[in-house]
Amino acid sequence: MDPNRLTGKNILITGAARGMGAANAEAFAAQGANVALGDLDEAAAQAVADEIAARGNGKAIAVGMDVTKREDNARAVAATVEAFGSINVGLFNAGLNKPRFFMDIDEDNWDMIMNVNTKAMWLGMQETAKQMIAQGKEGGPYKLINVGSIASRKPLVDVTVYCTSKYGCLALTHCGAVALAEHNITVNGYAPGVVVTPLWEQLDKDLVDIGFKEREGQAYDDIVRDQLQIKRVSYPDDITGTASFLASSDSDYMTGQMIHVDGGWCIQ
Repeated sequence: MDPNRLTGKNILITGAARGMGAANAEAFAAQGANVALGDLDEAAAQAVADEIAARGNGKAIAVGMDVTKREDNARAVAATVEAFGSINVGLFNAGLNKPRFFMDIDEDNWDMIMNVNTKAMWLGMQETAKQMIAQGKEGGPYKLINVGSIASRKPLVDVTVYCTSKYGCLALTHCGAVALAEHNITVNGYAPGVVVTPLWEQLDKDLVDIGFKEREGQAYDDIVRDQLQIKRVSYPDDITGTASFLASSDSDYMTGQMIHVDGGWCIQ
């Protein structure tokens, strides 16, 4: 890992208290970035920030935020700028899932997933882009990075709303890339498959609860056997390289792309 690859980059990450968000914060800081960790669980985000500071890799702050509220997104951007002087990269990682079969979806399930996974991404993109535009295009290219999923391209009968939300993420990536290019802002994303995080550990239990799987761990086993070319599940450290690439100058000539980091689940 190049300790200088992201030197000078000031990066806001949502959903950064655990899982892929925390792993990316740690990886970015290890490459010289200053990171703002936004999360509803501010105490957990602060613990990650403290660990980063203890390692002496870049600067890190924690920002308590509800990603579904515009004012919280604006406040997180402002806190990033106050701490580091500007913002160069926004990584919109916050997300959740609660499986339901199609005919069992209700309004509460729909609203919860769509608000966190899609509405919050749109709000974060807008509020971060406002600040980047104010900083002037000569300071770019600035980067917005959206966390998609294999569900951005593949219908899954047990998680219809999650698929809908992640198809929305793909649309935001494409439309944002077109809309923001004139301001020297690129918009890209990456799409994981099965990543062992607290979200997936809960999902594994939920799939048993709705009767889609018979036992915990079966979802992992079935996907590895039937869907993946690389015959193992992934971990957050499998994702950080792609995220770092998108945050770095190495990806300056890319926009509107969703890179799959999924073990070959969705071969294009």
